[in-house]
Amino acid sequence: MSSSWPGDQTPSDAGYATGSTAAPGYAEHDQSAHEKAQSASLGDIVGDISSGLSTLMRQEVALAKAEAKQSATRAGKGAGMLAGAGLAGFFVLLFLSIAVWEWLSSALNSRGWAAILVMVVWAVIAAILASVGRKHLKQIQGMPRTVETAKQVPDALKGNEDHS
Repeated sequence: MSSSWPGDQTPSDAGYATGSTAAPGYAEHDQSAHEKAQSASLGDIVGDISSGLSTLMRQEVALAKAEAKQSATRAGKGAGMLAGAGLAGFFVLLFLSIAVWEWLSSALNSRGWAAILVMVVWAVIAAILASVGRKHLKQIQGMPRTVETAKQVPDALKGNEDHS
């Protein structure tokens, strides 16, 4: 009897028989897989691999969808909380500005000039924030690394990943 097991062992010699330390049903599965590999055509084996790969990809996509949904839900809740904090911060600044306006109006004996001074302070703050924000937006370069690696995919699929 010829065998393709290492050292010319049969599955039972290798410890896969019933009563071994292998899990129940493993020996039968292993023997049928071995027999199938010997009797199956190359097309059947490639078909099995393709089917397994397809199942794996579907499962990975399903997992990615579930994780993305969970992350999006958490991000939505976080964004809502930040929006609430922004609104509360706005009211803090509004009432602080009113208090400064009232304090300046009693110090200057003019509500109009006090309001103008508070408005000028806020205009300067707004101009500084706009300038800094604009500078940061101009520095955005998109996704250079992603674009570069995406350009390498066709060559990598051809086996020429070093040529890009």
